[in-house]
Parts: sequence; C-alpha cells; structure tokens
Amino acid sequence: MVGAPIDSSDKYKEYVAGLIAGVATVFTGHPFDTVKVKLQKHHTEVHGIKYRNGLHCAARILQIEGVKGLYRGASSSFIGIGFESSLLFGIYTQTKQKLQGNLQSSGPNPSVIIPAAAYSGAIISIVVCPAELVKCRMQVQGANSIVLKSSIYSGSMDCAVKTFRTEGVTGIFRGGTTTFLRESVGNSVFFTVYETVRHVTHSKLKDTSVEHRSMAELGIGILSGGLGGIALWSIVLPLDVAKTMIQTNQDRNFTRNPFRVLNTVYRQAGLRGCYAGLGPTIARAFPANAAAVVTWEFAMKILGIRPE
Repeated sequence: MVGAPIDSSDKYKEYVAGLIAGVATVFTGHPFDTVKVKLQKHHTEVHGIKYRNGLHCAARILQIEGVKGLYRGASSSFIGIGFESSLLFGIYTQTKQKLQGNLQSSGPNPSVIIPAAAYSGAIISIVVCPAELVKCRMQVQGANSIVLKSSIYSGSMDCAVKTFRTEGVTGIFRGGTTTFLRESVGNSVFFTVYETVRHVTHSKLKDTSVEHRSMAELGIGILSGGLGGIALWSIVLPLDVAKTMIQTNQDRNFTRNPFRVLNTVYRQAGLRGCYAGLGPTIARAFPANAAAVVTWEFAMKILGIRPE
C-alpha cells in the first residue's frame, strides 16, 4: 500500500491490522482450502481419484462430515494465518517504506515492491510451514479419506504434538524449502498486482463525489485484492501441490525437493496433476484475498493510519 510514512509509535498498528485481515481470510477462504488440499492429496497419489472435481469433493464433505468438515484444521489456520498476516502486512509496509526512502514516484515501483514482498514472504514462511503442515494433515484425514486410521489426529494440537514426538523438529518444518519459495515468489506477485491495480483504479477517483468515494474505495479494495490473489495462486499452485504432498506423506524418506515431487506428479498425472485443486483455489483466491485487503485497509483507517 502506498501512503505517508508511519510514525514509529504507530508501527505496531500495521501488525494489528494485518492480524485482523488474517482472521477474515480464514473465515472466507478455509472451506475452499480444505477442498483444494483434499484434491491435491487424492489426485496426485496412486490410490485412485476419489473426487471428480471441486464441487463433488465439497458435496461429499458436507454429506459425510457437515460444515465442520470444511473447517477441519481451521484452528491452526486462525493462529497461523493470523500471525502470518500480521507479519506479512507489517513487514511489507515498513520494508517498502525503508526501500522507498525519499524517492518520489508517480506510481508503483517494482524495484521497491518486489524485494519488500519477497523479504516479507520469506520471513513469514517460518510461521506458515508448521501451521500449514498441521492444517494439511488435519484436512486430508477424517471421513472419506485415504489416510490410514492409525494416523488420525483428534485435533490440531494433537497433530502437532504427535508430529513432533515421531518426527522431531525437522518433521514440524517438513516442506520448509517449498513454503519459502511459494511465499517469497507468491507475495511478490500478489503485492505487485495489488499495488498496480490499486494505483490505476485509484487515479480514476479524482472526480468522484465525496458521497460515492467510500463505496468506490471498497470496490477498489475488492478488485485489487481479488486480482492479486488470483495472480498469486496462478503462479505458485504447483509449488503448493508439492508442499501438500511433502507435508502429508507418511514416509519419512519421501523427498522434500519440490521439483522432484513435481517431476513425479507430471509423469503420473501430467500438467493437470501439477495444478490439482485449481478450481477451488481460484474460487477461493478472489474472495479470500479481497476480504484480507478490504479488512486490512478498513482496520488501518480505524486505527488511524489512512492509506492515500
């Protein structure tokens, strides 16, 4: 987000606003994410395809487990994504301001946005990796699952504890390299698209009346956040497929190299396998990221830090 420098005493507000945005993201996007993870798990392994598409998968989950099935693993997401979002928006904004310095720019500057976004993405991957490992393992188990009954966890905490006991610290951070790549590349794409779309659409509001400006700002937040989310996942979904396979595989000796995993998936299922879960991912990307951006910008205003 482009805006005036933030007073040092208000810097914590960036993180609070990001935390609120993260909660909104989980509420909006977790059901789509559950469908995506189940499709990735079932469509990329040799056990056979159990779901025809995202709608079939969602219907089966609702039929067998109800709404709670779509929110399986959400507790770890609220913690992980809340903390992740807080760090992401806070670090990104403050890093961008430092890189921007006194440079005057009439529009988004990729030489500032990309490194700031990549850096913030790399930092949050440390938090994202263990949180998503627990989330994914919770999501692929349960009714209608190919995961062995002996590996079923009673909850997110039980999953984290059992993983640590059986696999140690390296188990908790299984898929760390893949998560690092996904977050650094993905957030570079997201913030570049977000900043660009926001700038272009915001420039057209100059002649908008005061009474219509608030509604226009809401529309800009929805559009810029939603398109940023679609661009992000369109680029990094194969890495996400590899991450899901690495984190949910029960074999400790299973490779953690995402490119080897994707090579295997491509040989077995083609390009379609590398983009398993594309439907629910794109369906989730727009509303979840739009909700995150709108909530973030609204929280910034409530906290007294107004974007331009």
